[in-house]
Amino acid sequence: MSTRVAVVTGSNKGIGLAIVRELCKQFQGDVYLTARQVGRGQAAVESLASEGLKPLFHQLDIDDVNSITTAAAFFKDKYGGVDVLINNAGIAFGVGDTTPFPVRAEVTLKTNFFATRDMLTHFWQIIKAGGRVVNVSSALSSSALQQCSSELQQRFRSEDMTEDELVGLMQRFVDEAKRGEHKQDGWPDTAYGVSKLGLTTLSMILARRLSKERPSDGILLNSCCPGWVRTDMGTMAAHKSPDEGAVTPVYLALLPPGATEPQGKFVSEKEVQPW
Repeated sequence: MSTRVAVVTGSNKGIGLAIVRELCKQFQGDVYLTARQVGRGQAAVESLASEGLKPLFHQLDIDDVNSITTAAAFFKDKYGGVDVLINNAGIAFGVGDTTPFPVRAEVTLKTNFFATRDMLTHFWQIIKAGGRVVNVSSALSSSALQQCSSELQQRFRSEDMTEDELVGLMQRFVDEAKRGEHKQDGWPDTAYGVSKLGLTTLSMILARRLSKERPSDGILLNSCCPGWVRTDMGTMAAHKSPDEGAVTPVYLALLPPGATEPQGKFVSEKEVQPW
């Protein structure tokens, strides 16, 4: 039987590092810490090794499609695929950042939505039967949804929304933000919230696709909110530690064999949330 493997994107610090730490303790198999920069990734591996843990490292920059395809080929060749994929990599502009909103919209969606979608696209065929896919989203995806126009809310909640339609909507937000027209078209004034709204919706679409394309494989795909966590992104004012923020992503990653739910849900504090 081949060795099982778990991969966590953007995991050299913060919540991602905490997820790797917990998987090293609980997951029966190899756990890969990934990072854009090799030096930072290897330093993170060494820090966990000093705790007696044994993560492995692979370079992975989700903003670079070549990096994604190289990583996918590596895991297919070495392990025959991936058992657990946690899409944790993401960015956010800090409170008070003066970067113009059109730039924030383009840059934030490029990583949090479009690059994460690239990960899911290129890793799709190598998720093994019984696999678990976890997309780290945010409660701000839900609040952004509630701030959308009723027309947009209806589409984002629709059971017949396609991936192509969603991609079109995310690009429309970026284009309208560049023109300063996003609010009058029914979008909220939060690039991060919209990026995570897209990711949560994408997770629901892909879970429906799994049920059609691979109904007997038992793969579970969900999105989650780790909570407000003390990280570079979440600031030191947050009330959760990174280890506490890792609880729900790890819970979804380790759903037991044979589990059939949650599937395609948005989960926080290990509980399915309304959408």
